[in-house]
Amino acid sequence: MQQVQQREIPERISWARAMIFAVGYFFIAALLIGQIPGYIYNQMTSATLVGLEQGSIALAATCLAGFIVIQVIVLLFDPKPVVSPVVISALGTILTLGGLVIALATGLSGNQYFPHADTSWNPVLGGTVLWFQPDAVDLVMVGLAILFVGVAMIFYSVLALRERTNPDRSDLGTTPAVRWIIIIASMVLIIFMVGYTLVNDNGLAYAIDPKNGAQVQLILDAILYVILGATFFLTLGAFALRLHYLMRPVRKRTMSPLYAVGALGLAQSGVILLLVWLFIYPLIAWMHGWTFIGLGDYLTICGKKSAIPASCAFSPQAGYIADALITSVAFVLLMAAIWVWKPKRNLVIIGSVVTTAVLGLATLLVHTNPTEILTALLLSGAMLILATIWTSVARREFAVVGENNLGCLGMWLVFGTCLLIYVASFAFFSIPVFPNDPTAPNIPYVSGTIIPAHPAPNTPPIPGQADAVVLLAVMGIIAAIQFYFLVRNRYKV
Repeated sequence: MQQVQQREIPERISWARAMIFAVGYFFIAALLIGQIPGYIYNQMTSATLVGLEQGSIALAATCLAGFIVIQVIVLLFDPKPVVSPVVISALGTILTLGGLVIALATGLSGNQYFPHADTSWNPVLGGTVLWFQPDAVDLVMVGLAILFVGVAMIFYSVLALRERTNPDRSDLGTTPAVRWIIIIASMVLIIFMVGYTLVNDNGLAYAIDPKNGAQVQLILDAILYVILGATFFLTLGAFALRLHYLMRPVRKRTMSPLYAVGALGLAQSGVILLLVWLFIYPLIAWMHGWTFIGLGDYLTICGKKSAIPASCAFSPQAGYIADALITSVAFVLLMAAIWVWKPKRNLVIIGSVVTTAVLGLATLLVHTNPTEILTALLLSGAMLILATIWTSVARREFAVVGENNLGCLGMWLVFGTCLLIYVASFAFFSIPVFPNDPTAPNIPYVSGTIIPAHPAPNTPPIPGQADAVVLLAVMGIIAAIQFYFLVRNRYKV
C-alpha cells in the first residue's frame, strides 16, 4: 500500500499482481454470490430448520468474532494502545483456554449439540428449550469461535508489546517466517488432499481393525485434527502478521477502513444472523398464519398441522426470495468495490483480504460435524493461504511495471492463466462432498480410490473417484508454469 512509484503514474500495476487480485475477487464472488446463497436456500427449504439454525448461528459467531478481533486491533494500534496489551493478553488467555475446553469437552463426550431431545425448559411452540428444537446450537462451533478470539487477542497483544520497545513501523514485507508458513501449510494441505483421495479414513480404520474400526477411526481422525488444526492456525497467524505489517506504516489511513469493515460489515451481519437464529421458529409460525392472498401457504410448508412450527420449513419460493436478496446485496458490494477502487483503495484492499479470511473461518465453523471437519479444515487452510498471498502482493513495492509489450504470447499467458484458474476452481469446490448437501459437485469426487469407505451392512462399497483432484492438479500445475513466465517476462500494463 505504500506509495513508492512516481506520483505521475500511481495507477500502474503489474500483470502478475493484477492476476492475484483477480483470483481473490473471483473467489469472493464465487462464495458471496454462489455458495453462501445456495447454502442458505438449501437450509431454508430442507425438511427441518435445524440446519438453518446451526448455520445461521455459526455465521453469526464468525462475523461477531471477526468484529471483536478488529476491535482489539483498533484498541491496541490506533494509534497507541487504548487498553494495556497485558490486559488483552490475560483476557485472551482465559478465552483460549475456555474455548479449547468447550470444544474438546463437548466434541469428545458426544454432547456437541444443544438442546437434546429429552431436554425441557419452558417449552413453547413445540420446542424443548423455549421454542428451540433439538440440536439448535453447535457447542463445538462455539468453543472454536471463542478459541479463535482468544488466540487472536494474545497474538496482537504480543505484537503491541513488541512495538513498545521497537520504533520501527515499516512494512517488513513477506518475511521468511511467513513464506515458510505458506510453503509448509501448502505442502501439508496437498499431502492430506492426495492422501485422503487415495485412502478414506473410515476405510483405513476398518482395514486396520475390522472389529474396532470406530475406535481406530477416532484415533486416526484425532491425529488428523491436530495436524490440520495446527496448519489452520499457522496460516491464520501468517495472515494476521502479514496484515499487521501491511497496515503498520499507514495506520492513519487504514485503521478507519478496518473499523468500517468490522462495525458496518461484520457486526451488522452478525447481529442479523443472530436474530435469524433466535427467532426463526416464531417467525415461520407467524408467517404460516398469513391469510392475505394465501401468503402463508405460499411461503411456508408444514408437514403436520398439529406440529407448527416444529414441522414447518420455508417453501422454495421463500428460498428464492432470500437467495435473490443475499445475491443482490453481495453483487452491489462487489460493484461498489470497483467503483470506489480509485478514491478508497485502502478500504477495498482491507475489506477484501479480511472478507477472504472471514470466509475461511466461516467454512470451518459451519462444518464442525465429525464427518465434515476434515474437509472443512482443508478448505479453510487454503482460503487463508490465499488471503495471506493477497496481503503480500497488496504492497505497492510489488507493483513493478515491466518493459516488454504484452504481445500475443503475453495475452495468452494472461488469458490462459485466468482460464486455467477458473477450471481449477471448479475442481477445488467439488472436493467438499458433505453428507447433507443436496447439491451435486461439478466434478465427481469420492474419497478412497485405494481404500474406500467401509460400507454399511449388506451394501457394496462405494469406489473412490479422484476426478476433481486430478483436474485440480493438472490445471494448477499448468497455471503455475504460465504464471511463472508471466512474472518473468515483466510485461507492460
